[in-house]
Amino acid sequence: MKTHAMFSSLIKSAAAVALLAAGMLHASAAEPLTTVRFALDWTPNTDHTGLFVAIDKGYFKDAGIDVKVLPYNQTSPDALVSAGVADFGTTFQDAVTFSIAAGAKVKSVFAVDQHWASSIGVLASRTDITSPKQLDGAKFGGVGTPGERAIVSQVIKNAGGKGDFKLITLRSSYIDALKQGTVDFALPYMAWEGLEAKRAGKPVKYFKYTDYGFPDAYAVIVVSNPAWLKTHDAVAHKFVAALQKGYEFAAAHPEEAAQSLIKENPSAFQDKDFVVESQKLLSPDYRDAQGKVGTQTLAQWSGLSGFLFKKGLLAGPDGKPLASEPNWANYFTNDYLVKN
Repeated sequence: MKTHAMFSSLIKSAAAVALLAAGMLHASAAEPLTTVRFALDWTPNTDHTGLFVAIDKGYFKDAGIDVKVLPYNQTSPDALVSAGVADFGTTFQDAVTFSIAAGAKVKSVFAVDQHWASSIGVLASRTDITSPKQLDGAKFGGVGTPGERAIVSQVIKNAGGKGDFKLITLRSSYIDALKQGTVDFALPYMAWEGLEAKRAGKPVKYFKYTDYGFPDAYAVIVVSNPAWLKTHDAVAHKFVAALQKGYEFAAAHPEEAAQSLIKENPSAFQDKDFVVESQKLLSPDYRDAQGKVGTQTLAQWSGLSGFLFKKGLLAGPDGKPLASEPNWANYFTNDYLVKN
């Protein structure tokens, strides 16, 4: 009996060792996740929903990627990506136009918002302002970004005005400045600050740039470093494919996508209903005219970016105005998108 028991114990032990060894072999054979660093242009909001959907639903993990989201700081994502501190980041078409002209090593690989997300905004109670042409001589609340004066001035001119106004660099939010009467007009994001104003009982009416003949633009884009893309081609394709899947889900299911954004950033939002409402407003702008997400065209890049060049606002690495117009096709690529 004792011998039989010992023999039985040895068999069980051997089996256990075999199972353990098999498990170890399986673990060692598994591919480790590749870390990809992603820089945000601001605190988490509905421009970032597709990213957090892809994190929440495991799209990145399924692609073998572990995304490390770098919190927003005063250094622009353009600079972080160019310097190799981040592998991808969210930024804006106009910002990237200035950055690349000045020597930054970045390229747009994905368009989040297919259209302008901001507009010229005035309080809806301002019945005296019914067109941008009536903003001549008014107080404009800006943030001092390169090109904002030229863009606003051109829209006013296109509407029949002179394009002259007083620029006040804001230290408070657009909406607070409008409500307090510090400024007459500003450039609020319609699906965020504009929504805040509406919910606070101070609705804003908008004058969209494109309604006055100004070129459309990609409000938010995702950029990477061309050198990094070249040396991490497979990872870059997998990352953008997962990101694309996240934004496709957000475009089709705004309410559920908003919950992913909230879930992944539990301390970022006090009003969860606000996030859902914002997402419903923004999700349609994720899609292009053919219903696809992420795509970019040379025509749209040439519009705004070409305007900034023609106004003499773009400077090279030496600080001098660019002598010739860049080839805007070098500023973006659709190569990493999944064609479907």
